[in-house]
Amino acid sequence: MIDKLKEFGDALDYVSLKDYNTYKIDASARYLIEPDNVDSLKNLLSFLKDNNIKYIILGNGSNVILDDGFFDGAIIKLSHFDELTIDGDTIYAGAGIILPKLSRKLINNGLVGLEWACGIPGTLGGSIVGNAGAYKAEIFDHIIKVKVLDTNNNEIKELNKEEIKHSYRYSSFKDNKNLLVLGAYLQLSKGNKEESLDLINRRMKKRMETQPLDYPSAGSVFRNPENDFAGRIIEEDIKFKGKQVGGAKVSDKHANFIINYDNATGSDIRNLISLIKEEVKEKDNIDLIVEQEIIDWK
Repeated sequence: MIDKLKEFGDALDYVSLKDYNTYKIDASARYLIEPDNVDSLKNLLSFLKDNNIKYIILGNGSNVILDDGFFDGAIIKLSHFDELTIDGDTIYAGAGIILPKLSRKLINNGLVGLEWACGIPGTLGGSIVGNAGAYKAEIFDHIIKVKVLDTNNNEIKELNKEEIKHSYRYSSFKDNKNLLVLGAYLQLSKGNKEESLDLINRRMKKRMETQPLDYPSAGSVFRNPENDFAGRIIEEDIKFKGKQVGGAKVSDKHANFIINYDNATGSDIRNLISLIKEEVKEKDNIDLIVEQEIIDWK
């Protein structure tokens, strides 16, 4: 089977996923495949369907909580979909390009607007699905249209921004799993390279001071409620800084971060999230919404 899968791109079998998710959860999968191009991806999906092999698309693993144990299926990564084409102040970028790399390449070409993305270690595809953002900006501020593969019929489509429902940390791609993001056209602005780099450096310095970058995590766990901050609620209202379940711990540095403090499992992280939600609901009658995607192998 693995030899057949290698016809579609880079392929491995019986793979530890510890280095493929930023929480460093030590799950594993039967196959991991990185298709060479769109045609390879289409052929791969047809092959998996014909052979009743389950699959999950995984970006850079930066906003996900993997299930524990073994996934008896294929993890597909679009790492080779990292093309970038610049035409004036518009660009096309592939779904697999990493956001900090994209942001810095654009800045070096005199285009600004994605400085906020330099601190987010996710892919463009993942950022579109979750409408990622920071500093009161989000990826859909710049989207013109998104190229997708409809896995129902293996057809490529281009959807205008107006055709895609999106809001804070949400896009309709979260609900329609049959549409696989391949890339996007974005509108940027001409700007000053030095000013953008200075802004990035100042923000990176602040991140290092305020976020637990020395432990594995997946960024902010909860969306901020309207007119409040999840971190403030967790720290001040329920006093959960340092709270630990198994190897998962609420960061002492920033309460809206859960860190892998000591070989945490996916269950440890999910159980700690549930405990936080229960306490906040009881204390403040607020339903905290989880920003990270929980991946279930079933």
